Amino acid sequence: MKQPPGLLISAPSSGTGKTTVMLGLLRALRDKGLVVQPFKSGPDYIDPAFHFAAAGRNSYNLDSWAMSDVLMDNLVALSDGADLILTEGSMGLYDGVAKPGQFGHGSSAETALAFGWPVILIVDVSGQAQSSAATALGFSNYNKEINIAGVILNRVASPRHERLARLGFEKAGLKVLGALPRRGDLVLPERHLGLIQAVEHPNLEKAIADYGVFLASNVDLDELQQLAQSGVKAPNSNSQLNLPNPPGQRIALARDEVFSFTYPHILRHWHSSGAELSFFSPVLDEIPDKSADIIWMPGGYPELHAGKLATAENCFSAIRDHAQTRSVHGECGGYMVLGSHLIDKEGTSHKMIGLLGLVTSYAKRKFNLGYRLAETSSPVEIFSANKKLRGHEFHYSSIIEQPDEPLFSVKDAEGNAVSETGSVCGKVSGTFFHMIAEAD
Repeated sequence: MKQPPGLLISAPSSGTGKTTVMLGLLRALRDKGLVVQPFKSGPDYIDPAFHFAAAGRNSYNLDSWAMSDVLMDNLVALSDGADLILTEGSMGLYDGVAKPGQFGHGSSAETALAFGWPVILIVDVSGQAQSSAATALGFSNYNKEINIAGVILNRVASPRHERLARLGFEKAGLKVLGALPRRGDLVLPERHLGLIQAVEHPNLEKAIADYGVFLASNVDLDELQQLAQSGVKAPNSNSQLNLPNPPGQRIALARDEVFSFTYPHILRHWHSSGAELSFFSPVLDEIPDKSADIIWMPGGYPELHAGKLATAENCFSAIRDHAQTRSVHGECGGYMVLGSHLIDKEGTSHKMIGLLGLVTSYAKRKFNLGYRLAETSSPVEIFSANKKLRGHEFHYSSIIEQPDEPLFSVKDAEGNAVSETGSVCGKVSGTFFHMIAEAD
């Protein structure tokens, strides 16, 4: 099957405005009448929801460290029917971990190479002019296999600034597709894990519509579209996808502004495998489906709503009752809520569900970030013995107490053991890492 032509939107580093540009391009191209399929390179559970809002199509993660090439091929095959693929990179173009994982090191450059996508480099020209071209030229020369097809200049201060910057790119032989004037009003709100969630944005549709108009006015969309290319892939639906089976036939999934960090490819796989998903809101004190085989508590921002969660007695009581006979699992924020107490940044302790003895604190912040390789040593309720999973951890909480049996032995991307092993007690389990795929 031949893919729709694609481009990867990247940058020299984080903080250059990739996501704003990506959302603007998705909406501007959609407004032109194109069907655009978005993807996100790397382990990010926030950006895909913004992509969906802009493009009107589900966005999926592509991760060369956590995923097999077969799995990534099959996810890209979901672009069938689209006119164009746009993939947003993570961090800088070449940034990845030191040791390879399932398929590679997790860099956006690997994703571009795997699918034959040229790269559009977003260059923040603030504080420089011609010098910005030297940076972009370095990226172009760093790996000759990567096709840097063009650049978009971001945060341009004035017409004079743009002229000077363009002179540098002309000398470097790099195509400038557009220049975006500096605008403080076109910035997405952020918090400690990056962007706020799409569901929390006060006026997301208007913001994205504005991004679309802005990009359409300042970028040559026709030329950008002509630069798109694709490789030829033939995904084999019979191949091993290295995805975990559904943890039950009927899955009750917590979903609201507190519990929203779920990877779209995981939920899609569960649904396509025949599982039935129902949703409930703990922050609204809703009761999960009483017929569910398992309750799944995703990650999110429980630390921002700990006081309200602590009053969700109907929901918490129903989860406790469920755990007497059936499985409950939590990831990161969900894991914390299954614990005994959560201490917010002001130092106030809030009583949580109490099915695990875990106590976490945001008053004593600890930055935890990175890929994780986890393996069970013995069978537990929803994971068989010697089950290996690849995932990602990103949070600022500190463990105060973790008295239960460890769920996994966990290592980082370089093979070093980490202390965040997760917990298991009876039919209840939880981890700090978000599951992406199974490991070989």
